[in-house]
Amino acid sequence: MRMLVTGGAGFIGSHLVDKLIKKGHSVSVVDDISTGNLENMSKDAKLYKIKIESPKLKKVYEEIKPEIVFHLAAQSQVNRSVDNPVLDVRTNILGTLNLITLSLKHKVKKFVFSSSGGVMYGNTEIKACEDVPVNPLSPYGFSKLAGEQYIKFYSQYGLKYSILRYSNVYGPRQDPNGEAGVVAIFAKLMLKNKPCILYGFGKPIRDYVYVEDVVRANIMASQEKENEIINIGTGIPTSVKELFDLISNITGYSRSPVYKPIRGGELNKNFLDWGRAEKTLGWKPKTNLKKGFEKTINWFRKN
Repeated sequence: MRMLVTGGAGFIGSHLVDKLIKKGHSVSVVDDISTGNLENMSKDAKLYKIKIESPKLKKVYEEIKPEIVFHLAAQSQVNRSVDNPVLDVRTNILGTLNLITLSLKHKVKKFVFSSSGGVMYGNTEIKACEDVPVNPLSPYGFSKLAGEQYIKFYSQYGLKYSILRYSNVYGPRQDPNGEAGVVAIFAKLMLKNKPCILYGFGKPIRDYVYVEDVVRANIMASQEKENEIINIGTGIPTSVKELFDLISNITGYSRSPVYKPIRGGELNKNFLDWGRAEKTLGWKPKTNLKKGFEKTINWFRKN
């Protein structure tokens, strides 16, 4: 099939592109390389180096006539969204609208949208299911919710979709620089024997899901039941201190962590119920933390 992946040079997107090509699909990528990395790009995928809000996207659709669209491109830095909310609006809202309208016009069979369980549900005392009232706390969260709402609205005009709300995704190719996943940050610092900071004194709890499991969910969502919002996580609450200890054991890191108060806007506790994913897609997480961390650390050692 003809597949279009936005953000296909990024962390999750590049893994998805590789898997789709391995399955024999024709894959095109739209990525402006503002945060993506050309080294991640498969030589068997065609790259269109443009922004998703660009009028030039029309020509991409006309040329490749995509059957499935995986929309992963986004401005995803919370701090940047606070400082420059217009950028979020331009990329995450106008860009998504551009993709929706073109997908409708070209009769795309399925539109798979990458969203976030962390920003949608906020702090959760129990595993958050998809029916929990949404509570985004940042401009980034607002923009992702707007994307979801536009997608649901246009379903009445024929848009067939799956919205995947991820927990904290980690794995090879994640960028440890800037505002990145804590697994990548700890991996980089520990392998260089540099100090690691545990914000919130190591107590904040997250749900860490391996990138290969997320890729598998995307592919299954493109083929299975339509017009659903689906959590993709493990449902396992893991504190930052537990995470630090696990990665320390794998890397042989022996330095004590530096404890600091939680930063503004960060969540204390968030983990997801993935029961709907199992029911509607037949999906379940396969990679446990130890195995996932070992694969991730091995990649960082080589890169």
